[in-house]
Amino acid sequence: MKYILVTGGVISGIGKGIIASSVGLILKSCGLHVTAIKIDPYINIDAGTFSPYEHGEVFVLDDGGEVDLDLGNYERFLDIRLTRDNNLTTGKIYQSVINKERRGDYLGKTVQVVPHITDAIQEWVVKQAKISVDDDGVEPQVCVIELGGTVGDIESMPFIEAFRQFQFKVKRDNFCNIHVSLVPQPSATGEQKTKPTQNSVRELRGLGLSPDLIMCRCATPLENAVKEKISMFCHVEPTQVICVADVSSIYRVPLLLEEQGVVGYICQRLDLPIEMRARKMLTKWKEMSDRSDRLLEHVSIALVGKYTKFSDSYASVIKALEHSALAINHKLEIKFIDSADLEPNTLQEEPVKYHEAWQKLCSADGVLVPGGFGVRGTEGKIQAISWARKKKKPFLGVCLGMQLAVCEFARNVLGWQDANSTEFHPESKHPVVIDMPEHNPGQMGGTMRLGKRRTIFKSNTSILRKLYGDAEYVDERHRHRFEVNPELKHHFEERGFHFVGQDVEGERMEVIELDDHAYFVGVQYHPEFTSRPIKPSPPYFGLLLAAAGKLQSYLQKGCRLSPRDTYSDRSDSSSPDSEIAELKF
Repeated sequence: MKYILVTGGVISGIGKGIIASSVGLILKSCGLHVTAIKIDPYINIDAGTFSPYEHGEVFVLDDGGEVDLDLGNYERFLDIRLTRDNNLTTGKIYQSVINKERRGDYLGKTVQVVPHITDAIQEWVVKQAKISVDDDGVEPQVCVIELGGTVGDIESMPFIEAFRQFQFKVKRDNFCNIHVSLVPQPSATGEQKTKPTQNSVRELRGLGLSPDLIMCRCATPLENAVKEKISMFCHVEPTQVICVADVSSIYRVPLLLEEQGVVGYICQRLDLPIEMRARKMLTKWKEMSDRSDRLLEHVSIALVGKYTKFSDSYASVIKALEHSALAINHKLEIKFIDSADLEPNTLQEEPVKYHEAWQKLCSADGVLVPGGFGVRGTEGKIQAISWARKKKKPFLGVCLGMQLAVCEFARNVLGWQDANSTEFHPESKHPVVIDMPEHNPGQMGGTMRLGKRRTIFKSNTSILRKLYGDAEYVDERHRHRFEVNPELKHHFEERGFHFVGQDVEGERMEVIELDDHAYFVGVQYHPEFTSRPIKPSPPYFGLLLAAAGKLQSYLQKGCRLSPRDTYSDRSDSSSPDSEIAELKF
């Protein structure tokens, strides 16, 4: 097993996740099996109880693990399926060590950070690196490990010490360190400054890790003199200083690393068994990034949510929209709307904000209401859903978005004025969305319906079923505590509001569709978590097709894109699925 540790310096949020994913991708394109581990030094057991403003969205895995959004990057770039143990936190490590101590496993020894915590970290990494993450079940050959936070943070010290020891345990040929640093360029002088990188590398080397590659994040390409200065002061060759300048799309990052010989260096440094041949996967990525830069037609989607001030709160949703827009050759514009701004209260208190929000909504080609928790902004979401339904605008509701579409229809079509979810109005006479029986209201972490579950299509004419390739069922990831009340189902179906997808037992409503509407779809699951750059998620793909006015022709052609919308400029095929078939590694 070969291990690549990615550390970060100077500031957090520097792009370690994209760089770790890109390194994994270029190695996978060489025919290697690659896995990834994300280490988060916080004490939370997992990311499930975070507000999206803390660390961005909570990404959900097949096994129900609620993890850091960087695991979403790994899954999208590498097209792999990770498990909850691929996200390691300080909380998980301490919990496992304390459980062992309580059982008496340490035979009365004093339990300390060194060696007990550091040993537990190393054991976890070695064990998890061997777990297959590909469909073929083959054990990975390379494990990319990203250490969150910044070198020098007090909370990441036990992890740095663990890897200092680890590099000697696994031997030099099996361990390599990539350090991601910032090269700022103050506007006053326009000069690229190397001092933050020097200090960061000095700190890392003082803790016992010496970087093999220094990846410099910068606004403009690194000048040669700057590269040589970093090389001289950071104890590496100039070829080991890699420039990761700002690029037009994240799809260009793997190509940027490839151009600078990163694959050649890593293969020689870790003695990896690969042939240096033309790599079809990277050709596809180049094609994809070239196309994303050349798009001329625009499509706009109004994203109506409550965490819109921080785009990472909806990272997977935005990516799923981008993948779908790219598939139909349109440039995507997302109009972020804080749902609370659409409510009548805002009209009284801040009329300008209210009118701006409604203007954004009315000028969008389609409306998306994503998942969320809590009562704030729900009435604004219902207003947006009502507008999309009445004006026949393409609409997709995800999780809470679907539940609120049920509430909106109950109020405005069935005439149940107080229809609501028991999450927001426990005393409602028409509880159209109710608490799930297994939900434990006293416990916050991990008490939801989480992970991969099967949805059975109950209708042969469902639009979503056709978009899924006329599948009888789909397996998608869930994260919710509330569900549509199955006892009231018949009232909706009589009025053309159909529950076309249900769970295996037929008790939980999973997919809604509305008669006499171009595209009015709600899903209880989160399809964004399984969207891939070369294989967009069908519910999002349908929304983009409808918003661009192409859905009916797509369905009439048997779910094939027209030649000018082919997924690849130089490909004979015209569907994302056949492109995927070509990309099996």
